[in-house]
Amino acid sequence: MTAKRFKYVYGPVASRRLGRSLGVDLVPFKTCTYDCVYCQLGHTTHQTIRLDEYVPVEDLLTEVKLKLTGPLLPDYVSLAGSGEPTLHAGIAEVIRGIKRMTSAPVAVITNGSMLWSRSVQESLMEADLLLPSLDAGDAGRFQQVNRPHPKIEFEPMVNGITEFTRRFRKPVWLEVFLLEGITGCPEEVERIAALTRKMRLAKIQLNTVSRPPCEDDARPVPPERLEALAALFDPPAEVISDAFVDRGPSVAASSVTDADILALIRIRPCTAEGVAAGLGLHHHESAKRLAALCNQRAAVAVRRENAVFYETVRG
Repeated sequence: MTAKRFKYVYGPVASRRLGRSLGVDLVPFKTCTYDCVYCQLGHTTHQTIRLDEYVPVEDLLTEVKLKLTGPLLPDYVSLAGSGEPTLHAGIAEVIRGIKRMTSAPVAVITNGSMLWSRSVQESLMEADLLLPSLDAGDAGRFQQVNRPHPKIEFEPMVNGITEFTRRFRKPVWLEVFLLEGITGCPEEVERIAALTRKMRLAKIQLNTVSRPPCEDDARPVPPERLEALAALFDPPAEVISDAFVDRGPSVAASSVTDADILALIRIRPCTAEGVAAGLGLHHHESAKRLAALCNQRAAVAVRRENAVFYETVRG
């Protein structure tokens, strides 16, 4: 396995929401509709609302097929990655292609900003699970937290998510990402909760900063406050835990290459334990390999409070 072999597919990732999730990246790095202050991948470098075939569908599906022949079968195949996946004009073809080759459900992790578009809604109808986000209860906070493309307005964005949830017959899990000192208080959460009551949602999940964010003032909401804020939703929201089940070593260390590790942490900064859980390594092997990649200056360790996350070195 080489770095070139898997350009668009990464993981599996030890996901808090989806278990062992195989990631598929549909757009070039940081091609997005938003420039969120909390993004773990840094500032958006190509902010756009233009739909295009940013990467070849055939190449994407070839990589997914190769990855699915590996020793670890994912709980989900997730269209997510380093930007906004619904910007890919061929996302419907990608979903159909993946579903032809595996029984694993296909999830789409989106910021929800393009769901006002009927064509985008139609392109997602064959997915098994949709995970949009809503991080603000009014236009002011929307601008402050998500920093959207100038043509994305708050009310049409919310209406788009609402309309899609009413049309989509499969589960929708809404993520609400809260920030200390900005949206992590009852007044702000009540505004968001009022909007969600118009949506058809299977789950509402509260999240906060756990990986090094884009802006230093994007700070995590304490766990005990998240629990209290969850009760403001009807029914109460679920607080997403940083904990994941460490399933122990599942594959031989030799079957996981440095390229696999770098592909994972390029998209999703991880702790050594997160790399181990996602790729099936023993945690000691994971730590050893990450230390070697840091010594080679291919990766860097970033401390966030009581945890150390590894990410790739970006030129």
